[in-house]
Amino acid sequence: MRLLTHNMLSSNIKGVTNGFPLRMEVGKVVEKTVDFNADFLRNMFAKVEWNALVEGSKALGYFELPDNVESSMLESDEFLHKFHHALLELHLEQGALICPETGRRFPVSKGIPNMLLHEDEV
Repeated sequence: MRLLTHNMLSSNIKGVTNGFPLRMEVGKVVEKTVDFNADFLRNMFAKVEWNALVEGSKALGYFELPDNVESSMLESDEFLHKFHHALLELHLEQGALICPETGRRFPVSKGIPNMLLHEDEV
């Protein structure tokens, strides 16, 4: 599961008001090379919840993203390559996503998060 995907997921358990961002319990991380596309990154920048991306990248062992950003940084190739690596090339292969409010664990196996809810959670 890429951090791009993690940045869009939240806990939808009935009654949960604060289900984002999901914390990560890391079992295995893999890096997969993805072609660099600066235009894609510039378009995604406004849609990404930056603090969640930074925390997610740190959970996966990548500490190169700045804590604070501004749109002018999109002109820097160095910044774009770090953003690209964190967003698209780091994958949570095994582990879990954890609801910040309830502590409910959603397993991640072979890079696929299982976000299915139990009957009593719907």
